[in-house]
Amino acid sequence: MLELLKRHFRTDLVDILAYCLMPNHYHLMVRLKVDELGRQVMQPWGVAYTKAVNRQQGRVGPVFQGPFQAIEVSRDEYLMHLSRYIHLNPIDAGLVATPEAWAFSSYRDYIGLRQGTLPRPDDVLSLFPSRQAYREFVEADQDPAINAHLTFD
Repeated sequence: MLELLKRHFRTDLVDILAYCLMPNHYHLMVRLKVDELGRQVMQPWGVAYTKAVNRQQGRVGPVFQGPFQAIEVSRDEYLMHLSRYIHLNPIDAGLVATPEAWAFSSYRDYIGLRQGTLPRPDDVLSLFPSRQAYREFVEADQDPAINAHLTFD
C-alpha cells in the first residue's frame, strides 16, 4: 500500500501530511495541489491497489466498501487535532499501547524515530515549538474518541 501511495500520490498532486494504515481502513491527511482529489489521485490509486491485492490474494472484486470520504481542514487547530486523532487510531483500536509502537503510521516520522520519505509533517510540526512538544500533545490524550468529535467553527 505504501509503495502505491508513493507512486500515485505524487508531490505535484498532493503532499501526504500524515497517515495511518489500519487492518480494515486507513487515514490520510493530505494537502491538495490539484482541483479534483477523487479523479486525479484517489481513483487511480484505488484501482491500482485493488488490482494488486486481487492479484496477490487470487480474488476479484472491490477491496474498499464505498467511496472515500474527505473533509476540508481550514484551521490550524483542527489540523493539530486531526493529526493527533490519526496517530492515536491504533491505540483506540486496541492494537498497541503507544502510538510509536504502530509501524504503519507517520507518527514515528513526526517524533524523529524514523526518517521516512512519504509524510511531509512540517505543516503540522510548525505549529509546535519542537517534535517533543508534538509528542506531548499527542500522548497527553490517548483517547481518540474524544478528539474525533471536535469541531472548530
